[in-house]
Amino acid sequence: MDEVITLAHGAGGKASAWLIDEVFISAFGRDNPAELTDAALLAASGRLAFSTDSYVVNPIRFPGGSIGELAVNGTVNDLAVSGARPQWLSAAFVIEEGLGMGELSAIVQAMAAAAKRAGVRIVTGDTKVVPRGAADKLFITTAGIGLVPKSRMLGAGRIGAGDAVIGSGPIAGHGMAVLLARGDLALDADIRSDSAPLNGLVEALYAAGEPSAVRWMRDATRGGLGTVANELARAAGLGILLDDERIRIDPVVRGACDMLGIDPLYVANEGFFVAVVAADAADAAVRALRGAGADQAGTIGQVIAEPPGIVAIRNAFGGTRLVDMMIGDPLPRIC
Repeated sequence: MDEVITLAHGAGGKASAWLIDEVFISAFGRDNPAELTDAALLAASGRLAFSTDSYVVNPIRFPGGSIGELAVNGTVNDLAVSGARPQWLSAAFVIEEGLGMGELSAIVQAMAAAAKRAGVRIVTGDTKVVPRGAADKLFITTAGIGLVPKSRMLGAGRIGAGDAVIGSGPIAGHGMAVLLARGDLALDADIRSDSAPLNGLVEALYAAGEPSAVRWMRDATRGGLGTVANELARAAGLGILLDDERIRIDPVVRGACDMLGIDPLYVANEGFFVAVVAADAADAAVRALRGAGADQAGTIGQVIAEPPGIVAIRNAFGGTRLVDMMIGDPLPRIC
């Protein structure tokens, strides 16, 4: 019952058993309290989606969330934008010796709450404790499984010129919230991460019309909207024309980006996704997203035939500029 993590908590003895029971199992639960095995037994049929990701954000707690919520929401969102209904998660923790037990417990409880909000279960996991300096407080890896309805088929090869590009809300909030939370900049702004599960919005999008009208989806995390749009354009062999006036950015976020010389198109998000839908389904899709709580969802661009593989953005005066892939990430360890 130490106040901080020690190497004994990773040694497999009584301290390890206490950590698993009192911190993890008490938060995540298990079907049979009498059994604690190395694998979860799951019953499923049909097409499955399987995703995994690691989270090394610094700091591990920031306005609007923590590494715990990111670990759940990130994997849930990767499954959702693949057309799946997320069901189960695993969670593996690499914990640095010296991390406060209260801080770890708070993050685990936040994970449990995020899983409940998303309607998923954390069913198995692992813990490792490493010496001081071998990690940065806490790293989390999550994997997830979702069920994909037969009617859902997504892919860059399904989009065509004239299709609408839809954004689910404002961009750049998460990356800027984490950057300012580091305290390295003489800049104070009320910016919160947008970290949230997207599976409810995806279900609303599909419920708005024929599943075949939804061509492609992606959550714009590391690299932001600009990177995701470029990946789509190159995979589809088509162009993407974004509309600068229609891309939602909170004024405080935009101001912070301007002061730091950062283009918000490349800033990470954790509760924003891009969808390509048939042009005649765009209005219904936007209404459905807004009805599901994404008040600022809207059409932010369209797919064009020429030039292929290129992303451009049109400003309020009718001019355009290219949105290229970035060489590196100006905001390291955002997600």
